[in-house]
Amino acid sequence: MNDERKFHYKVIELIEILRTFPPDAPVLTSGYENGYENIQQSAIRELVHKPDNPYYDGEFQLVVDRDSDSVLVQAVLLPRLERD
Repeated sequence: MNDERKFHYKVIELIEILRTFPPDAPVLTSGYENGYENIQQSAIRELVHKPDNPYYDGEFQLVVDRDSDSVLVQAVLLPRLERD
């Protein structure tokens, strides 16, 4: 299989994409279970920090409902490709 079709990004491409974001922005990736996947297009998003979540739900979640106790952060997301 040709590497150009197997991998979505090479290091140089990802560096150029990340340069478009604020340099002090945190970077997060999606996870769960094992193995590795290609990443999808990155974006900066507003998240709520939920450090007590179980590991399979992730420590950070997209903001759905804002409440006064939520700790909101903006972070660059590098979501993994989700396959069926």
